[in-house]
Amino acid sequence: MEYNKLTEQIIGCAIKIHRSLGPGLLESAYQECLFFELKKSGLFVEKEKPLPLVYEEVPN
Repeated sequence: MEYNKLTEQIIGCAIKIHRSLGPGLLESAYQECLFFELKKSGLFVEKEKPLPLVYEEVPN
C-alpha cells in the first residue's frame, strides 16, 4: 500500500475516534479503540511489543 494512502487511512481512524469520544480519556482507551478501528478497516495491526530496556542499573 502506498504510504500516503496508508497514512490517510490511519489518521482518518484516529480522527473518527477523537470525534466520537472527545478529549480527556486515558491514552489506553484511545489505543484500544484505534486498534479496533484499524483492524476493522482491514489493516494488519499488532499491539505493543515488549522491548528489552535497561535504564542505568534498572532492567525492565
